[in-house]
Amino acid sequence: MAPYVLRRLLLMIPTLFGILLLNFIIVQLAPGGPVEQTIAHLQGLGVEATSRIGAGAQSDIAAGSQAGDGGGYRGAQGLDPALIAEIEQLYGFDKPPHERFLKMLGDYLTFDFGRSFYSDKTVVELIIEKMPVSISLGLWTTLITYLISIPLGIRKAVRDGTPFDVWTSSIVIVGYAIPNFLFAILLIVLFAGGTYLEWFPLRGLTSPGFDEMTLGQQILDYFWHLTLPVLASVVSSFATLTMLTKNAFLDEIHKQYVLTARAKGLNESGVLYGHVFRNAMLLIIAGMPAALIGIFFTGSMLIEVIFSLDGLGLLGYEAVINRDYPVIFGTLYIFTLVGLLLKLVSDLTYTFVDPRIDFESREV
Repeated sequence: MAPYVLRRLLLMIPTLFGILLLNFIIVQLAPGGPVEQTIAHLQGLGVEATSRIGAGAQSDIAAGSQAGDGGGYRGAQGLDPALIAEIEQLYGFDKPPHERFLKMLGDYLTFDFGRSFYSDKTVVELIIEKMPVSISLGLWTTLITYLISIPLGIRKAVRDGTPFDVWTSSIVIVGYAIPNFLFAILLIVLFAGGTYLEWFPLRGLTSPGFDEMTLGQQILDYFWHLTLPVLASVVSSFATLTMLTKNAFLDEIHKQYVLTARAKGLNESGVLYGHVFRNAMLLIIAGMPAALIGIFFTGSMLIEVIFSLDGLGLLGYEAVINRDYPVIFGTLYIFTLVGLLLKLVSDLTYTFVDPRIDFESREV
């Protein structure tokens, strides 16, 4: 197993390089980068951009210098080329793209992702600051989803075609059909003071004065704020996993080895959990990395926006909108690395569930 793990770890290097290179090229071609946005602000479309520019540059703006063409940027006419050069240097665009990319790779080897263009914090500080919210939302969503979906899917497979299977399938279909952000809005309307009841808070992960509460009060307050966001995330997540579990177990139940086990006198519980469970769970385990990444990061973005939860999903979205390149590439690097590691963990879990699987004999 050790050689296989080593090969997989080594393969992560070109994978990360390829993903970063592709995204770097796409981002470079996209219009409206930080230099262009700053120029637009300086031309009167914003009021806060000059705070990051030196006092001398601001005086140049006030003087309205008409020299030069502004380095070829749209909207830069009328600005001093020296000011444009200062803005480019501020954001690191005074070097050719290939030099910026190589420098970025060198920094990423030491997990130095630079500073955000707009928040005046390092990318690592931003990720650490936002991580507790996304971990809270993703951890409880994943835990509750699996605790509900796997037992429900197994029971649906065992009782396939019965009234229980029919009415639970109706619930699952409704849950799958309703987008999580729409269900989140419905929960707010019903239970967060939107129109009817006001049982739960509308925003944030904690209440004001959280630090002054006792430990018991803090735990209750934490789960009080987390109830609606987690519920909105679980509804759309558990439907897919439930049907995946049911179909996986249903497929295994009708195989020959199950009939043989029954013919030998094993009871249904022994057949189900002694034979079927190990084989059927392989498919579910294979989908765990994608599910974790989706719930922790991309899938929680809309939920974070609706419930005003300042997490990683919202951070990534705002970085793309603002063309905050250090944050974009820093979070992309972290998300990709975590995804690759989770995939490796998934393969190792395969061997734990079914020792017959031997990855060492496979070519990676």
